[in-house]
Amino acid sequence: MRYLHTMVRVTDIDASLRFYVDLLGLEEVRRMENEAGRFTLIFLAAPADRARSDAERSPELELTFNWDPETYDGGRNFGHLAYKVADIYAACQKLMDGGLAINRPPRDGRMAFVRSPDGISIELLQEGEPKPSAEPWASMPNTGSW
Repeated sequence: MRYLHTMVRVTDIDASLRFYVDLLGLEEVRRMENEAGRFTLIFLAAPADRARSDAERSPELELTFNWDPETYDGGRNFGHLAYKVADIYAACQKLMDGGLAINRPPRDGRMAFVRSPDGISIELLQEGEPKPSAEPWASMPNTGSW
């Protein structure tokens, strides 16, 4: 058995790609349009997880866009997606500069949470040892739910 991907439904492809690709740094691996089923699938991967062959392929994030409007109620029962980052402070700053709230700031230099345009909770974890506590993160309060 091999873990392949996590699927999340999205309501706006452009907003979702801006979040996951432009701000979070994932890369689009492939895209499938299914006219009969009226949906688009977009598979994303972290740059360090991109593999050279199918046998080496790492798990991906599958964004599913249903062409017919639907309402998706989010819930904490889904949990979250987690990504390791080289510099948690730089990653959070890039997200803030892109207009996103950091729901759980990296006060400990190790962990932060943000939400995608569709309310999916994303955990960012510092690769290696935690960074030393630093402002503005050390005194930044939580915002919303994460």
